[in-house]
Order: sequence, then structure tokens, then C-alpha cells
Amino acid sequence: MRHTLLAAALIAALAACQKSEAPTVPANAGAAATAADTAQADAAFADLSRRALEGWLRLSPVSATQIGEHKYDGELDDLSAAGRQQGLDFGKRILAELDALDVAALSRENQVDAAILRNQLQYDLWTSESLQSWAWDPQVYSGLAGSALYGLMAREFAPLPERLKSATARMQKLPALLAQARENLDPARVPKVHAETVAKQNAGILSIVDGFIAPHLTELADADRQQAEAAIETLKQAVAEHQAWLDKTLVPNARGDFRVGAEIYDQKLQFALLSSLSRADIKQRAEGELKRVREEMYGIARTVLKDKPNAPAMPDTPTADEQQKAIEAALELAYAERPARDKVVADAEAALAQATEFVRNKDLVTLADAPVDIILMPEFQRGVAVAYCDSPGPLDKGLKTFYAVSPIPDDWNQQQVDSFLREYNSRMIHLLSIHEGTPGHYLEGWHSAKFPSTLRAVLRSGMFAEGWAVYTERMMADAGYLDNDPLFRLVQLKFYLRSIGNAILDQGVHVDGWTREQAMDLMVRQTFQQEREAAGKWTRAQLTSAQLPTYFVGAQEHFDLRKAVEARQGAQFDLKAYHDQVLSYGAPPVRFVRQLILDEPIR
Repeated sequence: MRHTLLAAALIAALAACQKSEAPTVPANAGAAATAADTAQADAAFADLSRRALEGWLRLSPVSATQIGEHKYDGELDDLSAAGRQQGLDFGKRILAELDALDVAALSRENQVDAAILRNQLQYDLWTSESLQSWAWDPQVYSGLAGSALYGLMAREFAPLPERLKSATARMQKLPALLAQARENLDPARVPKVHAETVAKQNAGILSIVDGFIAPHLTELADADRQQAEAAIETLKQAVAEHQAWLDKTLVPNARGDFRVGAEIYDQKLQFALLSSLSRADIKQRAEGELKRVREEMYGIARTVLKDKPNAPAMPDTPTADEQQKAIEAALELAYAERPARDKVVADAEAALAQATEFVRNKDLVTLADAPVDIILMPEFQRGVAVAYCDSPGPLDKGLKTFYAVSPIPDDWNQQQVDSFLREYNSRMIHLLSIHEGTPGHYLEGWHSAKFPSTLRAVLRSGMFAEGWAVYTERMMADAGYLDNDPLFRLVQLKFYLRSIGNAILDQGVHVDGWTREQAMDLMVRQTFQQEREAAGKWTRAQLTSAQLPTYFVGAQEHFDLRKAVEARQGAQFDLKAYHDQVLSYGAPPVRFVRQLILDEPIR
């Protein structure tokens, strides 16, 4: 979930980066700017960007740590009424200055950054004033509290004693943040699912303390160690007090509707995606892709089930029921090969190594030279997604990327475990490692971090990143991964169906009022997800909005972009060169990558 106030970055680095960007010919409508006009406009925008980032740095220290600016590592975001007002005043002031700039005179790269900056400023103001997540979503506070400590301890950006002292300072302030949550949240507006989820996650804050901080206190000087121990004891009391409030006040009295409704959804969708596709466009495309992909899966099923004993009927023109049974029977062949309960992380690591070697041998894209570790997902972040990629901040150079995988919960029964491992079968683990690792998120993050605009790095597009990861799944299958195994292609299409289903599900839940039964039918029957996966996605759809479509919308724009570039370049099209170019722009929304590559006006 995105926090309202995004992080800033190192101001001197930003100024140097903005000055290093060579002016290019503006493509906006109107009279062409002269080189002098562009230089003057770029200088004014660099100054505005510097001050925008400086303000974000001051207002969002936790995100600043994640970005790699460590000046405020001992501070916490202020979500009190006064703190929120500071953020509003700052955002309105910067937006007014941006409105006064002659954006058409900027270099093309800075036109893109100006558009991204404008969208984020407007999004922040809308989130605080209209959406008001601070008043009804307890995840705002739980996510911030966990990230405040985890961001300090997970990466070795500074000597351990220095990071421990920053953690002590934040632990001293966390009780006040939890108090702000109790002050701000209106139980009547909080959805029950949000309250229950955060009640389960709350203790995860202490698991970070126990796992990352407490074992290393002996490395501190006596006075610092005593201060840290006192902060831990105070935090434990505060977490216990907050748990009691969650259990006895928030959960029993949570009465909010998790559905945001059409008006809020459409506004949030536009801000979150910055896409040219509307809600209606997304729905039409997704429903069309659902039909097409199922037909392709049926064709594969006819191949892999041919001459198999007890194979279902597979006519040239199947009924809906015949198509369903054939695809399900073919998927059973893939489900039969799956990892052991305690080997999911190890298998993911092996799959990442194999995918990386395949990309190298096929010369598909320039590979990263920075480290990546596969880790167990931290407890405070479990319950929303099965895996994620956590790249280092753009200013934390040379540090590891984490590919986090959620372990199977200890309290799951065998039926639940079997359901999970059918979904995350051996071929799906390969796809997960492609998506989260190479050539997906990990590789994309490494490339994007090389772009010189720190502003763009701070405001990088989730839709670009998620769309790229989904795009690479198909690209790897097209390139013959796993020796053109038809069952891998079948599972890849099933994984793509998940992205399609995400886009349909998000609208269905938040706009069309879908029930759990409708959602489960889409996921389990139409897109072949296992019950445990679908149940988790139903929870995720309630907890978030306008995030699930990022996978499908981003992938569609990546597919469209490649098709357009191939059409223009013809026989000169080179896949590796294309991939490297797409990844060279620092992950702005895909629409801007298209405009830059095809020399279209920046809109």
C-alpha cells in the first residue's frame, strides 16, 4: 500500500542528476522552444524538484530511509492532524509553483518528470482530503510502524551500531504513532476485514525487534544498549496496549464498507495507474483476454492429453463445460509436480538461477550485477501477497534486492497445504521467480536505478514494474523456457489469467458489489486458481483498491508498445536492444516510455 507522503531523496544528487539531463526537442503542441528557453525552464524545474523532494524527505522519514536518504533515520512520519495539515500545505504550494512553470519548454525527459510530479502531488492531496485513508484504514499505521524498523535493519547501508541507534530513536517514537492511529481511526468507517487483518499483524512489529534488533544489542556501548533496552520495553507495552484496543474496540466496532464505490474507484484508478485506459477499457480488454487465453489453453490441453487414458472429450468446438474439464485435466498434470512443504523457498532459489542462466544464454536482456537474496517474508508483511520483490532504494547503491516468499502458515491443515502447493506447483515456482526475479522485478529495478533523475526514481511507476514482470512471463515462454514444455506454457497462461482476473475482480468488488461467491467463481472456475490462493486474493481485494489492475494494465501497455516498435523497426528490430531501451528510462508509466521511444508528444 502506498503511503500518502512519498519519500524524498538526496537533494544534492537530484540537482546533479537534473543538470546532467541533456535537453531534447520538446514535443508538446505549440511553438518549439529555443535551446535557451529549454535550459531556463529545466533549471527552474530542477529547483522546484529539489524543493519538492526536500519537503517529502522532511515529511516522510520512513519512506526516505527506503529510498536511501538516511538523514532522518531516527524520525517518524507525523500522522496527527497537525502533521497531515503540514503535508497538505506543502503539496498545494508545490503544485501551484508547478502550474506556473512553462512545462512545454522543458526537455522531453523533464516533461515526463513534470507530468509524474503533478500526478503525485494531486494524488497525495486527493488521498488526504477525499479518500482519507488515515481515518479508516489501519494498514496505514501498521505498515508504517513495521517499515520504520525493518527499513533500518534489513540492509547494511551503514554500520550496525549506527542503525541500531536509529532504530532505538524510532522505537521511542512508535508508541506515539500507535496513539495517533487510535486517535485518527473512526471504527464506524473501518471495514471489518481491515481491522481483523491489522489485529493479526500488530505483533509483527515485535517480531522485527526480536529478530533484527535484540540479538545485536551487545554491539552497542553500554549507555546506548540500556537506552535501546528501555525503548524495547516501552514499545512492548505500547504494542500490547494497541493490541487490546484493536481486539476490544476496533474489531468489534468496525462497520465500514470495504467497497470504495465507482466515483472513488475511478479517481483512484487514474491517479494510481496514470494510464490511457479507462475502467471500461480495462474491463473490455480483460474480458476479451479471458476468452482468448482460455481458448489457447484448451488447444494445449488437447495436445498434452492426447491418447491419455480417461481423458475428457475434446471436440474441435467444445461446449463451455467441455472446455473447462479439458483444461482442468491438463492442469492436473502440472499440479502433480510440486515442491515439498518446507522446500518452497529453496525451489524458488533454484528456479531463479535457472531463469537467469536462460536469459544469459538467449541474450534476451542485459543482466544485473547486483546481489539478490531470497528470504522468508517478514511477519508484519504477510497476509496480502505470496511473494514480492524489495529492491534497494535508488540512493542505496550496491545493496541486495530481496525476493521475499511467504512461508506456509504453521496452523494450516493438510488440505490447505495441498491446495497451496497445487497452485504453487513446480512450474508455477519458475514463473514466480521469473516475475519477481529475473527478468522481472529484480532485473527491472536494477536497470531503472541507473536512470539519472532521482525524482523519477522516487516516483517510479508500479504499473510499469508490474506490467514488465507479467510481460516477461510470456516473453520467456515465447523464447522456449524449459525446453518449450507445453505444460509450462499452460501454467504461464494460467498465471496470466490471474492478472486478467485481478483486473476484473477489482472492479467487480469495489464498483459492481460482487459477493465472495462471485469472486471465487471468477478465480477458481474461470481462471483456475486454487481455493487457498483465491481466498487470499479475496482478502487482498477487500484490503486494497486500484492496485490489482496494475498487472494487467501494465502488461497490456507493454505488449502494445513492443508491437508498435516492431512495426516501426521491421527487420531491424532487436529484442535485447528493445528490452534494454525500455528499461533505460527509470520506470515511468508505460505511456511515457512509448512517447519517448516513438518520439510522440509527451501527454
